Amino acid sequence: MAPAVPAASAAARASASGRERNFKDKDKPDSVRNSNIVAAKAVADAVRTSLGPRGMDKMIQSGNGDVTITNDGATILNQMSVIHPTAKMLVELSKAQDIEAGDGTTTVVVMAGALLDAAQNLLSKGIHPTTISESFQSAAAEAEKILEGMSSPVDLSNDALLNKMATTSLNSKVVSQHSWLLAPMAVNAVKKIINSDSDSNVNLKMIKIIKKMGDTVEESEMIEGALIDQKTMGRGAPTRIEKAKIGLIQFQISPPKTDVSLFW
Repeated sequence: MAPAVPAASAAARASASGRERNFKDKDKPDSVRNSNIVAAKAVADAVRTSLGPRGMDKMIQSGNGDVTITNDGATILNQMSVIHPTAKMLVELSKAQDIEAGDGTTTVVVMAGALLDAAQNLLSKGIHPTTISESFQSAAAEAEKILEGMSSPVDLSNDALLNKMATTSLNSKVVSQHSWLLAPMAVNAVKKIINSDSDSNVNLKMIKIIKKMGDTVEESEMIEGALIDQKTMGRGAPTRIEKAKIGLIQFQISPPKTDVSLFW
């Protein structure tokens, strides 16, 4: 016959197991939080060395063997195979920055990684995550006020200033040595599609970039109007036609395929 167990001893064991379970439950959020911070910092460290005019280019090989050499943060993050959800959030952050401002894609990711690193140090000191989040929000509001105080208005009719700003943006790109050509071209292209009196942003989809293999950057030019990339029809066909008429057809020219139904 099994010996009887005192009720007080059984209650003590049950209480100890409950405390152990609660301790493990409290441990889980910390481990998840730390893994999220580590994943985000890994993405930030991957693009950190490509930041600034002295940043290094990255050689990226895709799954099908294509090789891309770039130091653009948005391009690097776009082609990275990111699986972790938090790391994907940093990729989306870079895309949002590219859409909104067109520049600073690497900077926002590196800054996010630095802020998460600082948050990890604060968490290790026992500060509650809510307190850290609220402090970041207050710091962001104060930083926005400082930046607004430092900012100065830009006159869109001052082409010399706009060209300098475009040249500065190109200094960290591969084509920086051709900024004397590309910067004025970019400024003129943007000024063609905006209304300086009412527009507050630019729809870059209205500017189409046609890439040609074999030509040099110096041969780049801006064309006002529509450019339709059309190859020659064959050997002996004309390569240049002036005052040509273009027909825009909104229906299918080729005969429809015969619908063959098989019955078994």
